[in-house]
Amino acid sequence: MTDQTLRLNEIQQTVRDRYAEAAIAASTARTVHEIVLAAPEATAANLSELKADACCGDGCCSDVSATYGIELYDAAEREGLPDAALLASLGCGNPIAVAELREGETVLDLGSGGGIDVLLSARRVGPSGHVIGVDMTDEMLTLARRNAAEAGADNVEFRKGTIEALPLADASVDVVISNCVINLASDKAAVFAEIARVLKPGGRVGVSDVVADDILTPTQRAERGSYVGCIAGALSFREMRDGLREVGLTGVEVVPTHQIHDGIHSAIIRAAKPAVTPIA
Repeated sequence: MTDQTLRLNEIQQTVRDRYAEAAIAASTARTVHEIVLAAPEATAANLSELKADACCGDGCCSDVSATYGIELYDAAEREGLPDAALLASLGCGNPIAVAELREGETVLDLGSGGGIDVLLSARRVGPSGHVIGVDMTDEMLTLARRNAAEAGADNVEFRKGTIEALPLADASVDVVISNCVINLASDKAAVFAEIARVLKPGGRVGVSDVVADDILTPTQRAERGSYVGCIAGALSFREMRDGLREVGLTGVEVVPTHQIHDGIHSAIIRAAKPAVTPIA
């Protein structure tokens, strides 16, 4: 086993352990409703404090109420979702708002966590659609399945796997979404290749993720935050665009939405798989 492989395995295990802790914390934390009833006017601040205690520990989530988690979803979207799904939301954006999901589509959520984006997608695609969440953490999968059952969502499923080697057939999904997960992947080239593989011709990508200014080196990114904190592993704008284009995706857009740290941004990423595969 090479040093590079050992390093990638170490990163993956660190991420797995961190998000297992987050799943357990979300399962045992006070409910969102209790917080809102106790102090409606301080909801954002209290949720930020709770999330820092529950999942961030070392402060990896920065100002959570502004940059990460459930405050990035509007009240109408959050309505009716299980509290544990809301509390386990660790994303940096709202991919549902940009993916333009349609009735009857099959959607894949990379790194589905507690299932919030799977459940929201299930509403959009309706009973004739289907949503698949993939996560590598047993604790998150258990939490997500419980949340889906509580929500009564019968057009969803959760599969164990890594986003570098997706447990799905070729050309099997219409849309790939993801929320602040690609930056955590140990092998991002493999992730891009897998996205292209599982998308149907004409399928599309609608992702929220963390990206860095092109001028920042990997060392400078690491100085701004940890890998599990979604900073050190962030690709630059150019690297994100190039990675998607290299696997044959077109119409690539990487648009910043808000700043998370100096030179580090949450961004909306869009791309599409050509409807007809070019002849080599």
